[in-house]
Amino acid sequence: MKKEQILHGKACLEVLLGDIVKQADMDVIVNAANAFLRIGGGVAGAIHRAAGPELEKEASKQAPIKPGEAVITAAFDLPNKHIIHVLGPVYERDIPHDILLARCYTNALALCEEHQLKGVAFPAISTGAFGYPVEEAAPIAIETLYNAMTDLNSVKTIRLVCFAERDYEEHVKVLKSLSTP
Repeated sequence: MKKEQILHGKACLEVLLGDIVKQADMDVIVNAANAFLRIGGGVAGAIHRAAGPELEKEASKQAPIKPGEAVITAAFDLPNKHIIHVLGPVYERDIPHDILLARCYTNALALCEEHQLKGVAFPAISTGAFGYPVEEAAPIAIETLYNAMTDLNSVKTIRLVCFAERDYEEHVKVLKSLSTP
């Protein structure tokens, strides 16, 4: 398992090469959802398949959501307590895509704080089917999470789970730049 981490404030920010549905030590995982919170492809499909059919029934009651918004549900058949669903921006369609992407992370962290969750695992939001280049998305994700860490009370571990080696390397590069004077 490949992992890099950095401590900031009272929290730890990790970048991990792995599978978002296999983060059993996290209270909550984040779903890179579609607007109607239905089963789909990529991360959303993997999470829905692992959580079971009850997830779509519960999640659809809170749909539709807009880019940057976040909602929370139970995790059903997953080992986590909750799933936070965010709608990432479609690159070059949902403008300003950088601000909307950052909001996904900050709104998810706000829900974690509201529900007093200690550990959260994020995927690389919008970098798959939504076409956000990982070279542009990684700095937004890492810097947004890092900058929020000093204001967190309950969240102690933030994990960014990258499914692809290339995504992992891009996120680690940004993470390492934060710890270099």
